Amino acid sequence: MSNSNFPQTKEEVLELLRDQDVRMVDVRFIDLLGAWQHFTVPSHQLDEAAFEEGFAFDGSSIRGWRAINNSDMQVMPEASTARIDPFMEVPTLVLCGDIRDPITGQDYERDPRTLAKRAETYLRSTGIADTAYFGPEAEFFIFDDVRFNNRGNTASYAVDSVEGHWNSGREEFPNLGYKVRAKAGYVPVPPTDALHDLRTEMVLALEDVGITVERQHHEVATAGQAEIDIRYDSLVSQADKMCWFKYIIKNVARRAGRTVTFMPKPLYGDNGNGMHTHMSLWRDGKPLFSGEEYAGMSELAMHFIAGILQHAPALCAFTNASTNSYKRLVPGYEAPVNLAYSASNRSASIRIPAAARSPKAARIEFRTPDPTANPYLAFAALLMAGLDGIERKLDPGEPLDKDIYSLSPEELKDVPSVPFSLEGALDALERDHEFLLRGDVFSTDIIDAWVKWKRGQEVSEVRMRPHPHEFELYFDV
Repeated sequence: MSNSNFPQTKEEVLELLRDQDVRMVDVRFIDLLGAWQHFTVPSHQLDEAAFEEGFAFDGSSIRGWRAINNSDMQVMPEASTARIDPFMEVPTLVLCGDIRDPITGQDYERDPRTLAKRAETYLRSTGIADTAYFGPEAEFFIFDDVRFNNRGNTASYAVDSVEGHWNSGREEFPNLGYKVRAKAGYVPVPPTDALHDLRTEMVLALEDVGITVERQHHEVATAGQAEIDIRYDSLVSQADKMCWFKYIIKNVARRAGRTVTFMPKPLYGDNGNGMHTHMSLWRDGKPLFSGEEYAGMSELAMHFIAGILQHAPALCAFTNASTNSYKRLVPGYEAPVNLAYSASNRSASIRIPAAARSPKAARIEFRTPDPTANPYLAFAALLMAGLDGIERKLDPGEPLDKDIYSLSPEELKDVPSVPFSLEGALDALERDHEFLLRGDVFSTDIIDAWVKWKRGQEVSEVRMRPHPHEFELYFDV
């Protein structure tokens, strides 16, 4: 993250340690699947040499990385990422870092953060643009209680919220009756919105670490669905911010005795959590997506849209990265599954917001992604797909300006859709990934590792387990 109010150099970081009597330094990095990992050292272990030599750790214990017989790795802290952790009892400085092979001295190719940096380097090398901006809108649920159980002979889950419409008849001593009906949670005021103050607490904590928030509100679903929108930023910086975003929101909720999930579909019969992602390209401080084409877009932007649509099935392997993702991506429901573009039309997978008519706000919104995405990989893949569309001058076809949800099967027969399962997305990625390999941004190694993990640890594991609803359907056959 880049912010003039925070340290930018190693000298400034060391000065911050002294000035604020920081006792511990938390070194963080992102694993293959998108989870933040960390270890902590006393502050006296951080000196100028540490920024050049890094910190050693065991890469064999990180999902999808090294084997135990080749496990030594280094994390190289980046000074500009320094932030004071808002939750640690002892004053603690957080530094994010990149992963390096200590033997070769090279960046580790399965490190998502260095991959995202390669994507930014590739963008500049094309001469098309020098900056890609991303603005993700990650939705989440705030629950009061969550329980799940998965054994050979039993499987169950239960989530609860004081807002849940199923609690309208519960004895709460007293039950005041302010519950959110299914699909009726979009922006009511308190007391129906019981979580306003908690979301505000989240906003203030986000801004304390340099993340500019644009708005917060209750989302459509019952049971505490929420959205906090943060300002757009460049690819790597925004991916860093998404790590902080999840960390802060989860920990603010935990501090209040609640829990947060970014799981795409935790509730049956109500809206799920998406991560609508806004994108634009700039060069020399000027926006490149504004023009005279459809909805005020430039020709370059139209080619970018075509690249996203062309590669969307493969992109879903990164942007919708869980088996649960495809319980949200169901035709006829709230998530856009049809690969079409339109202006101000939330039923299309790519929307051109009305605000995009202003040159500096010119952007597209890809509405399919969800928060299971590893932001470094997902943003990099989206950029590579859009650049492929520009470089090949792909045509996105005609816009679809109708309510797609209301169209008949006959009207939709020529409109492609996203895969209906994670397995389908992985199949698409295996067929279509050459565009990701340009500039050595992605590698066949990281794609193979991603597919192997997802098939073996997620798709197969879910496929082999009986589903509770199958007992209702088939027990008495």
